[in-house]
Amino acid sequence: MDPNFLYGTAWKEERTASLTEFALRMGFRAIDTANQRRHYFEEGVGQGLAAAYSEGLLTRAELFLQTKFTYQRGQDHRLPYDPEASLAVQVAQSMSSSLDHLRTDYVDSYVLHGPSSNDEWTDDDSEVWAAMCKERDAGRARLLGVSNMSLLHLQQLEASRAELPTFVQNRCYARLGWDWDIRQFCRDRKIAYQGFSLLTANLGVLNHPFIAGLAANSKATPAQIVFSFARSIGILPLTGTSNADHMKQDLASRNLGLPPEVLNKIERMAG
Repeated sequence: MDPNFLYGTAWKEERTASLTEFALRMGFRAIDTANQRRHYFEEGVGQGLAAAYSEGLLTRAELFLQTKFTYQRGQDHRLPYDPEASLAVQVAQSMSSSLDHLRTDYVDSYVLHGPSSNDEWTDDDSEVWAAMCKERDAGRARLLGVSNMSLLHLQQLEASRAELPTFVQNRCYARLGWDWDIRQFCRDRKIAYQGFSLLTANLGVLNHPFIAGLAANSKATPAQIVFSFARSIGILPLTGTSNADHMKQDLASRNLGLPPEVLNKIERMAG
């Protein structure tokens, strides 16, 4: 299935299972997590999914499930793989661990949680990416993605003649044109762009009088305006709210339309 709104499970800790189940009850059908115990409790996501399945809220086929491989530098001591193993083996071990945590035999999207270097796409990244492609080819993942990427990372990945990702997931800043250069790269190559921190990274936009006026006139919230805007310019939004009212409002933003002149003005906001 194609996702239209991702529910993010980072920083939920002991509430992960209940919030995952609740998000599905509210209507989310796409879950984003990672096998990175430092910021995610992936096993808790699996617990929440199991509860949702048992209650008949949805079936596995109705869910878009996305997780990530995270390098050791992004982990704490609770590693999902042998740090002494090769990177290719670490990818396989992390995937096996994720499938156990999530109680499934495949994920819909497997994402590289960030390149090994902030400066460039490295040989390590190429090894990991090739291993992720093998996981996909073996049927343990349907699609592949990358996260926290610069334009240079993407250009170097492309120059390596490796397969391009289906998804790019980045923190999306208004002050950078809502990640304009990355989105342009993605548009030109028919790569889907997932945006996170759309609200928390852009408080200046969220609190802007223009956005407040739009929200009032549309009988919506500022957050709904931002999510509707994001979707309209080709961003697949992610929200991690733990508030029931906000979950309902966020999902309702899918029905909110904004005229082109409004989209253009928001896209030019610096945040």
